[in-house]
Amino acid sequence: MANFETQIVVIAGGPAGLSAAVQAAEDGAEVILIEKSAAVGGAANMGMGPLAIGSSYQKRQMYDITVEKALNMIMEYTHYNIDGRLVKRYFEQSAETIEWLEEMGVEFEGAYKYFTKSEPTWHIVKTDQGIGPRAASFMNKALYARAQELGVKFMLETSGKKILKDEKGKVCGVLAANKEGKEIEIACKAAIIATGGAGANAEFIKQETGYLFGKDMFNFAIPGNVGDGIKMAWEAGADHVPVRIEQAASFEGIDDLPQSVPNIMMQPNLLVNLHGKRVMNEEQMQNTTFLSNAASHQKHRVLFSIVDSSIVKYYMRNGVDEICMVRADPDVSDFTDGVKMAQADGNSGLFVADSIEELAQMTGINEENLVETVEEYNDYCDSVDEEFYKRKEYLRPLTKAPYYAAAIRPGGYGTVGGIRINENCEACDNEFEPVPGLYAAGADACNIYDDSYMFLLPGNSMGFAVNTGRIAGMEATKYVEDEE
Repeated sequence: MANFETQIVVIAGGPAGLSAAVQAAEDGAEVILIEKSAAVGGAANMGMGPLAIGSSYQKRQMYDITVEKALNMIMEYTHYNIDGRLVKRYFEQSAETIEWLEEMGVEFEGAYKYFTKSEPTWHIVKTDQGIGPRAASFMNKALYARAQELGVKFMLETSGKKILKDEKGKVCGVLAANKEGKEIEIACKAAIIATGGAGANAEFIKQETGYLFGKDMFNFAIPGNVGDGIKMAWEAGADHVPVRIEQAASFEGIDDLPQSVPNIMMQPNLLVNLHGKRVMNEEQMQNTTFLSNAASHQKHRVLFSIVDSSIVKYYMRNGVDEICMVRADPDVSDFTDGVKMAQADGNSGLFVADSIEELAQMTGINEENLVETVEEYNDYCDSVDEEFYKRKEYLRPLTKAPYYAAAIRPGGYGTVGGIRINENCEACDNEFEPVPGLYAAGADACNIYDDSYMFLLPGNSMGFAVNTGRIAGMEATKYVEDEE
């Protein structure tokens, strides 16, 4: 006999799970949410806000971004390798989702770009501390409060272990375990998996992607995000589709320093690999997905951003050329203090040298090639970039010591994908048929980027989580009603 009985079990309480629980409860379903940690929120507690298309904020700010435009962008970006029906439903619902959150008391600063070339789709949650990391934790608190108000039962420090199915192949329960390891069976008609991917599971990442966590991949690793839900779905009959990393470049060892350090080292100056060769038009560095992709195709999967003291002084005096929403302050006047801090801490990813030759020796870059590349690059700065066609305004020569280099490696927000879903967020088998009563949302089922995160439409990761959570909640409730 089951320990508990309900209509819908939501597995994990991140933004996808919380949104699923609230939506299902609003639609009249009885819901139990299990969460393996002692608090809800998941990775979104570190984030800033979801994507929306055609919101009131965009209209007030006179931004011309429509579902048609966004859908065409992502479909062309992925070469139509994704489910257009799912993306259309997600985008079409996204503006109304902002209003849905506002009804719970969530406030937004507005609609923002992440970087210059992106679209203003990122709806950053308003906090009492201004714009910054962890803003979305305020959204999570509102979702949690609304779920409690609606009578959702929360079972914290309780891990999902197995999806139970009856003789007809329909979901009939979830097997879980509490913090003491005691098994708990929850009878239900539908289950929604929303466990946030497997960013903290190095072995899983190696098996599914080939990257070695902490060696050539430096993605966020939220404790507890180890792929539990993905494995449960596969075991229950859902199709095993590719698992990928939402790539965004990582600066080795300097992310904890004052923002001025990564801010300067992220500017579109000289970028080389271990062979001492340039690999791209550095203007594209602002899209950290493109930068991470480029790094992942180099020897030892590393690139080096290089500046000299004259470039640093220019930025300290005038501010940097390019900013992004996570490093929005162009003021980098404390750069030298940040470098001293890095040196005092024995930083492994930042290098300071008195010559290009010494910089090559310190970083392991081919010395002869680097000297030649710098000479050639300096010539381009006096004329035009004949190699990668970077615009003149970003061409600054490297002529004056000290020289600074920062190691850039592949990174990201964790894994995405693994579970096949349709536009109703039903988990589907390898014949594309729904597993009756099984749904998935958020990172576990995020198969909408193909090989590269769609950073041109920022807020996509959290936007997909919240909106697919809502869709799963809606559809699971309909399914339960039909079954009863």
